[in-house]
Amino acid sequence: MTSTGTTPMHTTDTTVRASDYFGALTFSGDVMLKHLAPDVCETLRRTMNHGLPLDPAAANAVATAMKDWALEHGVTHYSHWFQPLTGLTAEKHDAFLSPTGDNGALEKFSGDALIRGEPDASSFPSGGIRDTYEARGYTAWDATSPVFIMRGGNGQGTLCIPTVFVSWTGEALDKKTPLLRSIHAVTSQAMRVLRIFGTDAGVSSVFSTLGCEQEYFLVDRELFHERLDLSVCGRTMVGAAPPKGQQLEDHYFGAIPDRVLAFMADAERRLFELGVPVKTRHNEVAPGQYEIAPTFENANVAVDHQMLTMQVLRQTARAHGFECLLHEKPFAKVNGSGKHINWSLSTDTGANLLDPRDETHTNMQFLVFLCAAIRAVDVHAGLLRASIASAHNDHRLGANEAPPAIMSVYLGDMLTDILDQLEQGKPRSTAKGGALDLGARSVPSIPRHASDRNRTSPFAFTGNKFEFRAVGASQAVAWPSTVVNTIVAESLDVIATELERRLTERPTAEQLEQAVRSVLQDVVKRHRRVCFDGNGYSAAWHKEAAKRGLPNYPSTAEALKELVSKRAEHLFASYGVLTPRELHARHEIQVEQYCKIVQIEGRTLSTMVHTQILPAAMRAQGELAEICIATERAGTRVPEAKAALRMVAGHVKALRTAVAALDSALAREVPDLEKRMQHCRKSVMGAIERVRSAADELERRVPADIWPLPTYAQMLLMR
Repeated sequence: MTSTGTTPMHTTDTTVRASDYFGALTFSGDVMLKHLAPDVCETLRRTMNHGLPLDPAAANAVATAMKDWALEHGVTHYSHWFQPLTGLTAEKHDAFLSPTGDNGALEKFSGDALIRGEPDASSFPSGGIRDTYEARGYTAWDATSPVFIMRGGNGQGTLCIPTVFVSWTGEALDKKTPLLRSIHAVTSQAMRVLRIFGTDAGVSSVFSTLGCEQEYFLVDRELFHERLDLSVCGRTMVGAAPPKGQQLEDHYFGAIPDRVLAFMADAERRLFELGVPVKTRHNEVAPGQYEIAPTFENANVAVDHQMLTMQVLRQTARAHGFECLLHEKPFAKVNGSGKHINWSLSTDTGANLLDPRDETHTNMQFLVFLCAAIRAVDVHAGLLRASIASAHNDHRLGANEAPPAIMSVYLGDMLTDILDQLEQGKPRSTAKGGALDLGARSVPSIPRHASDRNRTSPFAFTGNKFEFRAVGASQAVAWPSTVVNTIVAESLDVIATELERRLTERPTAEQLEQAVRSVLQDVVKRHRRVCFDGNGYSAAWHKEAAKRGLPNYPSTAEALKELVSKRAEHLFASYGVLTPRELHARHEIQVEQYCKIVQIEGRTLSTMVHTQILPAAMRAQGELAEICIATERAGTRVPEAKAALRMVAGHVKALRTAVAALDSALAREVPDLEKRMQHCRKSVMGAIERVRSAADELERRVPADIWPLPTYAQMLLMR
């Protein structure tokens, strides 16, 4: 985060240093020092940095300090802020004021209120863990993620306390609880590896880190509200391609429009105040599409910050007359939006365990962590695919801007060469990138990396981290991060166990290297099939992947079965991340969400066709008919007009037929949940596509003054 601390930021009326307000609305750093006694401050730091329990006596002092700090900022309410299984955040606001019984009130906030809350658990998705009448649930403060003040559009602030959310039985009802468990799992196994190499001196923990790149679209708010599909579904259910889209590649990294830049600067300012280390902004590939990206952080904090980023983008966009679209495919036939998560492992002393360093072939510890990731993706490719499965992401995966649904690992030339050497014997060299002479005296030669990048790979090594590119733009990153942590923890466990079996208590450096090399040779031979550096979009790769035996789940309806496989049950239970009951609950919730989303989209499209598109098309058809009749009465033949009339009438008939089939598919009741998901995927989604095709044909032929919806050209190209 230090890289952002010296970045000048421009506000509407003055220029200030980011360090003047970075994290100003988080209870951390200087704020803690100002409001807490030194011993209490140190106790809280240990809790935040190492996850140690907070002393109850200190909790009251911390709560009082948080309340006083919040009141200084005009905040009157606090909330336990959590991430239920809806994929969004949740909060219930309580006032600091408490009645005294003598018609008075006191501003009060206890340590118990800070640490524990009791929201109603009955109306959140539980996948059968809780019945409607079983309403008790608990929130518990996650002290490893900073408390913050979130301001709404009217400037009113709320003290938000990041928490986990569990049932009365202690079962996880949220996305944060399994994430924290998975971080503990990967910490435990990574520490075993460090102890084997003797590099654990001074290291008390290992944690996963994330940097989450967020892609999004901006559309004018007025146009957004003129479209029922965008308002309800977050994507256009109909819409003909504009005459100019992204064909010229002129939007990507282009000059940011002034109005958009003002929005970006405002959003960045708000995020800086919340402690989110925003680093990058730019135009993305599609017209109207943009990206924001932070520097990496502890995975738990990064997950919370990612949820805040989505919320701030939406709020700030509305203040600037935009609507921010986070759907994976809001517009057909143009790029969709992803959320690439850059994942790595770091020690609490600051060492990145996926940093290959200069002479990579000699860095056996790095090769252990690298091979563990390769093995994890190969063994659990189906589960990794299921972790990013959703009705929204199905529209994006495998398209021209997104990785395919086949999980594979990109390594690049340098690491591929080292794996070749490792598989054949002892690695003896590391390929160097050299330098690029650009042929102009005014331009210096620049160093070239030893490997290229591959934007078609779903899980790509990018220098000192893995970039999981298949995550969808609207997705909460806690779940895919939990899956990556857990599968890597298992692979580290397998490798560490084998090394411990082969090594004596105090092995020599040569014995250690021989044992590591032998174990990794076996891992590479067994699991290298998942490594692929070529074009992941090509049909040839699909054939090759099938030949290698890699799973390919094109849709969510196929991928979700991996969540309830015996392998997944054993994996999550073995590392204390999820019980089989908790895992099956998540599967049920995701299946239900898929069905509900598809059904909502179908009903929305049907409503638009019946109330907007068909009436407009019939009006256009009537006007054409009147023109034909009037012109022929005047003694002039109009074959072209009649041909146009027949074409419009044909498309109207096709649309009527298609929407009738859609209505029939939506009306069909399928009690069995799995069969309902398959019905939604095949029958409802198929009918939706046929309706869309007929409606888009009409949009190309109905006069602009009659067409009832803002067009793609209006929404994407006008800034």
